[in-house]
Amino acid sequence: MGRGKFKGKPTGQRHFSHPDDLRAGTSSARPRSFKREEAEYEREKEEDEEVEEESGEESDGEEKKKKGNESLIEVENPNRAKPKTLKARDLDVGKTTELSRREREELEKQRAHERYMRLQEQGKTEQARKDLDRLALIRQQREEAAKKREEEKAAREAKKTEARK
Repeated sequence: MGRGKFKGKPTGQRHFSHPDDLRAGTSSARPRSFKREEAEYEREKEEDEEVEEESGEESDGEEKKKKGNESLIEVENPNRAKPKTLKARDLDVGKTTELSRREREELEKQRAHERYMRLQEQGKTEQARKDLDRLALIRQQREEAAKKREEEKAAREAKKTEARK
């Protein structure tokens, strides 16, 4: 009897081979010829390591233990490239790192602001000239107002002294 379109449980679950099974050749998902190819690859890898040890060079750690099927398939993924670690003797002290566009723009903006503020303090910018003119006008008005107050005060004092006599 049919159950309809949908089944109650997932019946056909996927089965993934374990890397150990793949290396041992007991996995049913891989032909036996891979076992021979992997043995040759391992032999070549050991020979390369012996040659490096004989030459006295330290390995850069480029060939790390690969996960899953990476050991079988060589993949060039530019997003996975890890930066090489530099040793202290290899570092170039005089070399400056190049800034990103945003960092460069931020520095230019700060420098332009500092330059503008210096010119502002010296009174060389148009805005500074306007401010100084406005300030001079305000000072002049205040001086005139102070003189006027003093004259009025003197006039009141003179009136008081005349009224007392």
